[in-house]
Amino acid sequence: MELWYTEYQTKNLGLTCRIKETLFQGQSEFQEVAVVDSLEFGRMLVLDGVFQTSVFDEYIYHEMIVHVPLCTHANPKKILVIGGGDGGAVRETVKHAGVESVEMVEIDGLVVDVSKKFLPEISAALLTNHPKVQLKIGDGIKHMAEAEGQYDVIIVDCSDPIGPGEGLFTPEFYRNVHKALKADGLFVQQTESPFYHQDLIRHLYRDIAALFPLTRLYLANIPLYPGGLHCFTMGSKKYDPLQINVANLPELNTRYYNGAVHKACFELPNFIRNLIR
Repeated sequence: MELWYTEYQTKNLGLTCRIKETLFQGQSEFQEVAVVDSLEFGRMLVLDGVFQTSVFDEYIYHEMIVHVPLCTHANPKKILVIGGGDGGAVRETVKHAGVESVEMVEIDGLVVDVSKKFLPEISAALLTNHPKVQLKIGDGIKHMAEAEGQYDVIIVDCSDPIGPGEGLFTPEFYRNVHKALKADGLFVQQTESPFYHQDLIRHLYRDIAALFPLTRLYLANIPLYPGGLHCFTMGSKKYDPLQINVANLPELNTRYYNGAVHKACFELPNFIRNLIR
């Protein structure tokens, strides 16, 4: 009997993958956690029925959510990752030689444990207990509310704005992010599909732009995610990602990100320009 797994991206649309086997399925305090091995995408992490990452294309998402902001900041030393339980964001962050510390605050310890066991290539920095990484299992929203002037870069590597991730898309959260950054700090957040989450993108861009003098939306093509096109939103107190000298980018051993991609990802189609205008 063939096994198929479907993520319903809207009530009218689903992405269905043929599955070789279910490697893990369990219930945490916060959500259903599963890892399935698919024929098209390989091993995938699934939370509450939503595809989070796969070994086939995870490098695109993780490189773009990390290297765009870290290469924009002039001297990123102290980094905070909110969420990111699969470990991919911290794996990419520690590639930057100038980074001194990476705090990771993930609410669901089961996601971390399952990712380390079944997605070791993504969780490499957690598996090896990288000396720059400090992992805290806890509430990222509470952590943000208590932090002030501490971080150069904050990366909000969150799930969809439902369940545990819902509170990470609010004006109050963005105010606390702004407060937690240093005077020249910046942050980035994954902000869903420009095809299927337009109302969300419109209001969060407005909320971020109300706080940060430089607000930029950028794109990446990620096959696993709804419509294959994903967006990220950056709020910066000082540094403009459009003004960096890409000739000075460090060697990062990346598969997707490079200087040309850094520049090109901010070139938006007209329908997205109109969405955030």
